[in-house]
Amino acid sequence: MKKQSRIPTKKRRVTFKLIDSWAREISLVGDFNQWDPERHPMKKGKQGRWTKTVCLTPGIYQYKFLVDGKWITDKRNPVSCTNSFGGRNSLISIDSK
Repeated sequence: MKKQSRIPTKKRRVTFKLIDSWAREISLVGDFNQWDPERHPMKKGKQGRWTKTVCLTPGIYQYKFLVDGKWITDKRNPVSCTNSFGGRNSLISIDSK
């Protein structure tokens, strides 16, 4: 019986952005980091632009921003789903191409 070779799935770099001039602290949280706000703190740039680049394998992920302790969906992304708390989570789809 011939063994099937497993082709590793290539991760893709994805940059998340949020503009908030007044925020003191923002974290990117989602099912890709077990909703842990300490795993992906965002960096504040000029004019209140916060960014964080992460490497994700292809798939569909739920995420939110944690802005000074308040959960915020991604206003730039219209794709979302209902979460188990009765709120909404943003969704991002990472393709393999």
